[in-house]
Amino acid sequence: MSTTVVLYLITYLAMAAFVLAVAARFVKIFRMPLHLRWELYPVAHEMGNKAKYGGSKLEEVDWWTKEEGKSRINELKAMIPEMTFLVLLYEQNRKLWYRSFPFHFGLYILSGMLALLGLGAVCELYGVTIAAAGTSVGSVIYYLTKLAAIAGLFLASFGAVGLLQMRLGDANLRGYTSPATIFNLLFFLLVFIVAWLTLLFADPTFDLTRAYVQNLLTFNLSAPVGSALLGLEILLAVVLIAYIPMTHMAHFFLKWFTWHKIRWDDEPNRIGGAIEQKIIEQVQYPVSWSAPHINADGKKNWLDIATEEIEKK
Repeated sequence: MSTTVVLYLITYLAMAAFVLAVAARFVKIFRMPLHLRWELYPVAHEMGNKAKYGGSKLEEVDWWTKEEGKSRINELKAMIPEMTFLVLLYEQNRKLWYRSFPFHFGLYILSGMLALLGLGAVCELYGVTIAAAGTSVGSVIYYLTKLAAIAGLFLASFGAVGLLQMRLGDANLRGYTSPATIFNLLFFLLVFIVAWLTLLFADPTFDLTRAYVQNLLTFNLSAPVGSALLGLEILLAVVLIAYIPMTHMAHFFLKWFTWHKIRWDDEPNRIGGAIEQKIIEQVQYPVSWSAPHINADGKKNWLDIATEEIEKK
C-alpha cells in the first residue's frame, strides 16, 4: 500500500473519528445527572415585556402552572456574539481576550477556508475553473480561499503564540495551566507553521490542496498529493481535527450544555414529570465524599444524608 493511499485513509479515519467523538461526548454528557442550575435571571429565552427589563416568569403568580414559550431568537442574540466575539471574556479578562479572540476567530476563518476548498473542488468537478483568471465564480472562490487562509493563519498563529506566552508567563494563569494545555497550543503552532511553509513554498494557489479534496470526494485514492510538504500538512491537520473533541477543547460544542442546562434551564419540577423521575433516581446514588460534615461511608445515598439529623457538637 502506497503512502498516498495511507494518507487518504488516515484522512477518512480522522474525519470519522471527529464525528464519532463529538457524538459520543454529546450523548455521554446528555445522559449525566442533573446539573445544579444557576437560576440567575434574566435568561435569554424570556419572551414578551419581561425580556425588555430583565425580568422572568417567576414574577407571575403560580408561574409553574402556566405554559410559556421560549424565544429562540433571543437565545441566538445571546449565543452568537458570545461564540463569535467571546464577549464575556472581553468584559472580564481583557488581557486574555486579546490573545484568545484572534486564536478562536482565526480558527473560524480557517474552517470557512476548508468549506471554500470543498466548494471549489465540487465546482471543478462540474467544469468550473478555480483560478485567478477563471470564470467570475471560479475567480471569487479562488481569492476568497486564499484570503481566508492568510487571514485565518495570521490570526490563529498570533493568538496561539500569545496564549502560550501568557500561559507560561502569567502567574495568575499558571495554576490553571496543565501540561495538556501547553501541548495543545504547541500542536496548533506546529500545524500553523507547516501550513505557512506549504502556502509559501508548495501550494500558493491551493490547486494541489483542492485536488486532494476532490480526490477525497471521488474516492480517487491513487492520485498523487503532489508535494511532500502538503502531505505533511494534511497529516498533521487531520490528526489535530480528530484529536480536538477528545480533549477539553471540545468546549466548542459543550457550551450548548452550559447555556441550556445550567445558565438558562428554568423548567419547573412538576409532580410525575421527567425532572422528578431523574431526581428520584439520583438521590439513590451512594456518597463517598471524605468531608466530615457529609458523614458518608460509601453505603449511604444522598437521600440518607439529606434526611438524617446533623450531629451536634
